[in-house]
Amino acid sequence: MPAAISVERLTKSYGERRGVVDLSFEVAAGEVFGYLGPNGAGKTTTIRTLLDLIRPTSGSITVLGRDSRRDGVELRRHVGYVPGEPALYDRLTGRETLHYFGALRGGLDRAYVDGLLERFAVEADRPLGTLSRGNKQKVVLVQAFAHRPDVLVLDEPTSGLDPLMQQEFNALVRETAAEGRTVFLSSHVLSEVQHVADRVAIVRDGSLVAVEDVAALHRRAVREVEARLAAPPPADAFAGIPGVRDVTVDGLLVRLVAEGSIDPLVKALARLEVVDLRSREPDLEDVFLSYYGRNG
Repeated sequence: MPAAISVERLTKSYGERRGVVDLSFEVAAGEVFGYLGPNGAGKTTTIRTLLDLIRPTSGSITVLGRDSRRDGVELRRHVGYVPGEPALYDRLTGRETLHYFGALRGGLDRAYVDGLLERFAVEADRPLGTLSRGNKQKVVLVQAFAHRPDVLVLDEPTSGLDPLMQQEFNALVRETAAEGRTVFLSSHVLSEVQHVADRVAIVRDGSLVAVEDVAALHRRAVREVEARLAAPPPADAFAGIPGVRDVTVDGLLVRLVAEGSIDPLVKALARLEVVDLRSREPDLEDVFLSYYGRNG
């Protein structure tokens, strides 16, 4: 089966300044692919070239087996898009906006759209100009998913959403992937994608740093562990334990860092009388910073 998205040596230059440089990666059908990096890293440039909104300087992109440049119009029938800075018609209501875009696509399943409106608690019958940023964003999300596209391209999709709606969005993304459709999720907030992504790519200064499996990243995770013991531990109690470093002992309190599997550490602690144990689980940001370093 061909990749849902294939990017090959993509470069986009803006005069003397380069937006992205020599990017290559693939996204499988049915995959949730997180595309991560700080603001200005090149994420939106990648998305705009992927959707043929701007043209690459060099390189190629295929989406669903189609050339994004040659077959752009046909391709967009099969793609749902949330732009990072959506432009809406303020005088239209949310419902009118969805019906307008639906008509351009040849019609929508209104029952499905109404279900999405209810799911995201969209104030669908108020003019968009009167809505808050978060409520406008919910309309934008619904229009992206409304025609059940084969590929979703989402640029900072949860901007302005409250935590409850973010959870609902995560659930919808997982359902979409379970149906075999593909989600390309761009964000500068690493924690935003860690609960839904299968793989993540990180881009910095227009260049791809790495593409990693989320589960593999978590297996390499760094945990901060603090244990309070009933008695001071032997001097060599934590020596030679695989993955354990930065051990400090202050009387009965032991602090350390554990990388990867914590099974060897748990077995070592089992030989001691532990009064209290705390382990701070890493999030994806911790993993990236520990793996790639804060300064690249």
